This record gives sequence, structure tokens and C-alpha cells, in this order.
Amino acid sequence: MMALRKTSMLAVAVVLSASAFYLASGANPAWAQSGDELKAGQELVEVNCGKCHAVGAADASPHQAAPPFRKLSDSFPMDALEEAFSDGRIYSGHPDMPEFIATPEQVDAIIAYIASLQG
Repeated sequence: MMALRKTSMLAVAVVLSASAFYLASGANPAWAQSGDELKAGQELVEVNCGKCHAVGAADASPHQAAPPFRKLSDSFPMDALEEAFSDGRIYSGHPDMPEFIATPEQVDAIIAYIASLQG
């Protein structure tokens, strides 16, 4: 079970990195969504992630080890993020990060919002 969780966490990191690269390439990702979905994703990350991560376009992460969401694409592919979160669990290997359970719609909104920040 622990090996599976570590593997999933690594997959999330890889997915985020690839996603950022995909967005930076100028491609039009299929998961780019409406303004309502982006707003929902923003609200979800502000409430659930903002205590540690920078979740906006220019803010600093309150937790030194938490990467700003706008820079996730520097390390993780966004196109793989949806698959990594397909079970509704969002977590990483960092010991301070809590596990977050999300519905498929919430995962879509979170991914769309994070993707919108990549530049």
C-alpha cells in the first residue's frame, strides 16, 4: 500500500511537470474549461491548498517547501494530472501535505485552474 502511494505521488509530480510543458508549448489542451469551472477550481485550491501553496498568479507560498501552483509546469506535466487524480485523491510525498479527496468534477476544476496559471 505504501509503495503504491509513493508511486502515485511520483505520478502526480510527473503529470504536473508534463502538463506545464504542454501548456508552454502553446497547445490547446482538451481539459481547458469554462470560466465557471476555473472559478470553482480557484475556490477549491484557495480553501484546500492555499495554506501552504501559492495558488495565484503572483503570490508566495506560505510553506517554504510547497511549490507555487503557477510553477508546477516547471516540474510536472499537466496532461498526466487528470489520470493521476482519477481516483479522486490528491496527495504528494511531502509529509506535511494532507490527502485531499475530490469528486471528478472538482478534480477537473482544479486541473483547469492550475493549467490556467501556467505560463
